[in-house]
This record gives sequence, structure tokens and C-alpha cells, in this order.
Amino acid sequence: MTQPVRIAPAQAWRTYRGGKLIAALHGREAEDTSFPEEWLMSTVSARNPGREHIVEGLSCLEENGRSLKDFIDEKPEEMLGRGRKETGMLMKLIDAAERLSVQVHPTRDDAMRLFHSAFGKTECWHILGGRAIDGQPPCIYFGFKEDVTREKWAKLFYDQDIPGMLSCLHKINVQSGETYLIRGGVPHAIGAGCFLAEIQEPTDLTLRVERTSPTGAPLPDMSCHQGAGFENMLDCFSYDGCNLEEAKKRWLIPQRTEEEIPGQYRKISLLSYDDTPFFRLGKWEIEGKMDIPASAHYHGFYVLEGKGEIAFGEKAESLFPGVQYFVPANAGNYAIHCEGEKLSILCYEGPKMDE
Repeated sequence: MTQPVRIAPAQAWRTYRGGKLIAALHGREAEDTSFPEEWLMSTVSARNPGREHIVEGLSCLEENGRSLKDFIDEKPEEMLGRGRKETGMLMKLIDAAERLSVQVHPTRDDAMRLFHSAFGKTECWHILGGRAIDGQPPCIYFGFKEDVTREKWAKLFYDQDIPGMLSCLHKINVQSGETYLIRGGVPHAIGAGCFLAEIQEPTDLTLRVERTSPTGAPLPDMSCHQGAGFENMLDCFSYDGCNLEEAKKRWLIPQRTEEEIPGQYRKISLLSYDDTPFFRLGKWEIEGKMDIPASAHYHGFYVLEGKGEIAFGEKAESLFPGVQYFVPANAGNYAIHCEGEKLSILCYEGPKMDE
């Protein structure tokens, strides 16, 4: 409990296909399947109606298979920091081979009102790359345009006019390195070909307005409204549309360098607590050695590229793409060394702590 802990990969079944690029990151060749997501440092299970008997998406310690949730629950404040009982966040890798359904996530107020959940599902996407699907580049559908009212949106939903719904959202071709913040209430859909990292509040509360998947598979009502009912689902959307320029100003987050020693490392902020108090996301680019001092905050990290080594106490363990760690709040100092090519590592942390 006083050192970084390696976490095993955890897949989650979804209503769409993908996952080929996640397998490639792990050095495997694979086809797209119904497991297009890898969940990182997860203490929650996937919410899939009809598959409630299957535990998916829950992270486990690589060493002994124990769930990360049970590990943390043993001594939560020592693991997470003073006053904390849960991580308050979830990380995912998502590789979509098809467009996801148009959807929205509840704000915290709506989540409490409809689902008795203290967490909503504000989230953030960091674009890792992607691939062309049917000749089309990766894109996202994001935020209402200016003329969308609840009445108009409800009619499109009850008519199941999917092209009409998509036309109400901004379509944005995405580039590797971009970061988008999706607050609760903002409609969105990941487009075919997107490969991204997602950080979010720790729920799986997804409200879908398409009653069939983009490939034509029918979805039960529960998969759409999650038990809230269709009218309550429609109330969860924020009908404060804007033009594309304003949409990017609201939700496209510029990255910035926080700390740099040339030839050794660079710490990059992708999403800070100034953007949202719910979580933060960063990237470490390491060419030599980077020392990480002890902190009163827990965090996690995931290796995207390169090879190296993590050293803590008397131990040293290899780093390579797909490796991930949970670092408890009471862990001591540790160091990361690059071996050969530059290491690229995502790092993430839950809600801002009270000072």
C-alpha cells in the first residue's frame, strides 16, 4: 500500500464494435469485436442491460487478481488521500470502428434526481489517433447548434429521425493531441475511426436517443433511458446551442507545458482543475529520467509509447505500451527511466482535494 501497483487490463462489452487499435497498442493483431474499450484504474463495473451477471470493466491487481476496489476499500484514506472514500473518476481507452449512438450524460443534479447517484458523467476526450472508416476521417459529433429546442429534439427522437438528430450537432474532424471537455447535459457521439482516452466521473450513466445502434441492432428501452423514462431523458439535455466557433471555445482545451528539463522530460497538462474540479489529465514525455515526488494525492498512469523502467524502493519493473499503475496517496518517491525511444505516458487523477 506504500508503492505503485501494476493493474491488469480490463475490457468492457459495449453496443458498438472496435478495439483493433487497443490490441495493436498492446502489440497484438486482432479484429474489431464487441469489446472496444479498455477501462483503466476502474473501481466500477460496466452497466449493460441483459449482462448484469457479468462483471466487466472492473480493474484488478496484476499480481494476484484482487479487484482494485477491494484493495482501496481496505484503507481508503491511506490509498486515496485525506477525506476520500472513492477515486471519483474512471479512465478508458476507446477505439470505435463505428459511430456511437447520439447520447448525453446527466449532470450531478440530474444523476441524483433520477438515479440516486452522487456522480453524474462529465467526461473528457483526449484524441490518441484513429483510422479512416469507409474513406471518412475520424470525427466527433458535439454540442447542439443554435436553433435546437427541446420541442424540436423530442420530435426528432420520437420520429427516430437519426439524420435529423445528427444534423443538430456540430461535426468536427479530430486530430491527434486534441482534448475536448464534455460536461453533463452536452449531446455528443464519437464518430467511426476515433481512438481516444476518456476520463470521466465514475458512473456508466449513458442516455441514448437512438433506439437502434448505428449498425441496425435494436436497443431495449432500458439501454436508452437507463430506467429514467424517455421524458426525463430528454430533460437531461442542455438546450443552449451555439455556433461552431463558440463550441470549440467552450469545449476544446489547449494543452500547456507545466514543467520541462530538455533531454530528460516534459510534463504536459491536457485538462486541469481550472477546467473542471472533477478530474485532471496530463501526459509525460520522458527521454531520460523523471523523478516523481511523494504526494498526498493518489494518481494513475498508462504507457502509450516507448519502453523504460519504473523504480521505487528496492524494486524496478519494466514499462512498455499497455502497462498501467495505480499510485496510492501514501506512496513514496519513484522514478521513471526511458530506455531508447521516448516514453509517452498518460497520467490522471480524480476530483480536486480541499486545501
